[in-house]
Amino acid sequence: MEFVFRYRSQEITSEQIGFIRQLIAAHPGATRRRLSLLLCEAWGWKQVNGAPRDMVCRGLLLGLDRAGHIALPPPRQLRFNPTTRYQAGRQKATALEIDTTPLVVALRALPPLEFRSVRRTPQEPLFNGLLEQYHYLGYKQPVGEHVKFLVYAGARPVACFAWSSSAHYLGCRDRFLGWSAAARRKNIRLLAYNSRFLLLPWVEIRCLASHLLARMTGMLSAEWERVYGHPIYFVETFIDPERYRGTCYRAANWKVLGGTTGRGKNAWSKKPNRPIKEVLGYPLTLHFRELLAEV
Repeated sequence: MEFVFRYRSQEITSEQIGFIRQLIAAHPGATRRRLSLLLCEAWGWKQVNGAPRDMVCRGLLLGLDRAGHIALPPPRQLRFNPTTRYQAGRQKATALEIDTTPLVVALRALPPLEFRSVRRTPQEPLFNGLLEQYHYLGYKQPVGEHVKFLVYAGARPVACFAWSSSAHYLGCRDRFLGWSAAARRKNIRLLAYNSRFLLLPWVEIRCLASHLLARMTGMLSAEWERVYGHPIYFVETFIDPERYRGTCYRAANWKVLGGTTGRGKNAWSKKPNRPIKEVLGYPLTLHFRELLAEV
């Protein structure tokens, strides 16, 4: 069988490309999204929770189209403009007149903390806007599996957590876990990446950040299973050592695993093309290595 295209470590054969061409020809009026769903159904591409792997499939179709292997119908909608969405989130956050009065109390005197999962809720624009305004990296729309949490102390938001799918390849992490390439391919979905953690700038409470991290990691796996139908066994994050030491992560018992190569997934050479980050990790269960090594 001849392999003619590679997408996300999967080799696509000429026979499979022929099937996609026939699928497109059999549904001349179908949109790109409809074709993606049809292909997911035909090939049995489903997430653990039973939902079709639509975004992965659409990425494959677009890659094949750009490479000239298939001809997709023209898009029927204007391309999504992330800047518009970020600005909308920012405006909504401002319009809500968030109380920015300094919150300076002892941790034990803080009102009860509530962790709210806000993805696809009316509070999601507030979450997006707070990150866009107050996090040094701004807001970036996650790709793949992800969850978003706003943390409230009484009626006031005090922190934001964004979690998403982990990097497929990360040398220091993979060596720490000790898993095989086959186990990594199968179980990478059982890891999560803390892409954003924001303690709002007017909140000045000693030890609150590490306290929130400990509470957050204690509930993350159950939330992931509720949303996506599978647990999380290990979490990771990146720290820019030129800006931060990751003190709150270290205080919450996260372990330094090593550093990134500074190359990124789109590097064309072995020379660093971006800042080198420290990688920190934290197991969510005692037997994480054994669970992640299963093939």
